[in-house]
Amino acid sequence: MTVTDCRALEGLVPAEAGAGSPTVHHLYVHIPFCLRKCPYCAFYSVPFSGELVDRYVEMLVKEMEMVVPALAPKTVYFGGGTPSLLSEKHFEKLAAVFQRAGWTDIGEWTVEANPATLTLDKARFLRQLGVNRVSLGVQSLDETVLNRLGRVHTRADALRSFDILRAAGFTNINIDLMFAVPGQTLSAWEKVLEEALALGSEHLSAYELNYEQDTPFFEEFGAGKSESEEDLGCEMYELLLGATAARGFVQYEVSNFARDTLDGTGAPPAFACRHNISYWRGRWYYGLGPSAASYVMGVRYANFDDLGRYCRVLANGHRPIATAERLSPLARAGETAAFGLRMSVGWSFEEFRRVTGFELRDEWADEIADFVEGGYAEMTSSRFKLTPKGMLFADLVGEQFLRPEY
Repeated sequence: MTVTDCRALEGLVPAEAGAGSPTVHHLYVHIPFCLRKCPYCAFYSVPFSGELVDRYVEMLVKEMEMVVPALAPKTVYFGGGTPSLLSEKHFEKLAAVFQRAGWTDIGEWTVEANPATLTLDKARFLRQLGVNRVSLGVQSLDETVLNRLGRVHTRADALRSFDILRAAGFTNINIDLMFAVPGQTLSAWEKVLEEALALGSEHLSAYELNYEQDTPFFEEFGAGKSESEEDLGCEMYELLLGATAARGFVQYEVSNFARDTLDGTGAPPAFACRHNISYWRGRWYYGLGPSAASYVMGVRYANFDDLGRYCRVLANGHRPIATAERLSPLARAGETAAFGLRMSVGWSFEEFRRVTGFELRDEWADEIADFVEGGYAEMTSSRFKLTPKGMLFADLVGEQFLRPEY
């Protein structure tokens, strides 16, 4: 059931306070400002403006205070947009909400940063504030690729920003990379991988470029890729797997690699992103800011993807929720199965039953049998997971586990 009528949302969205209200342990905060919109990006963003940022932070504090009673965050993630564009004053106002709420047990607080927006003073300030993980949007160390992607930073900016984070005391840094960019060659990708891994970060995220609708790249290159482009993308991905393994990284999700080893129990590597794991394991989370999504007590809802409307609604004392949808238990379980299979450990049958209330081997018996027979997955007495071949097609495999939303 999907609801878009704001008058009907109040009864569908879970209460944020009072007896019986849920306790949510994961918080996402969307910072929608960018110096320039990248032509491949489909995330909601607006041009940076000091006046707009001031107004936005004021309203974001209001929204945050509305959900404080139901939150005890173990992970916090500031994404964007470009969160590192916020000033120290803005971060202080948001952190003050954390302090008033008594959120003293945040195990992982990530802030996304673009290389052109970091200074040593700002990095030190964030570390002192309690931020303990930074995701650095490098995307490439090849100037030609950076220009093709429309990035505002240079190779030198990226290398300097990594050094700044180390100097500021950060010991948990993620580097974001992109591959299969138009015009990018296999040898150029290999060189970028070698240089990026040599930096010694604790985490690496590497994503194949997708042509998202309503982006300039979609208009320029079309909805689909040619067969040769798909083959090259697979070669680049195989190169990624080999290079990360050689440098001591463990692949714990299709596009994510972290240092430290798996311990055989299904636990992720020590430097895996705990916040993103909450999505893949079907846990509840709040999303704040324009366009941000939340999932609480079986209800999925999203904020207005318009900064002006977002601010006006909050100024009038209401939450800025645009749509809400209550999934059936089986539909929720199907989504959880699909997302969880993106992780290299897949699902233990016991964990899946505990999270969803369903038995994976019963409801999805035919799908499991087909994928095991095709070499895309493997099953033991306690676990079902994708093989390396299956990880190449994780999205297509996951789609087969979805169920109708009724």
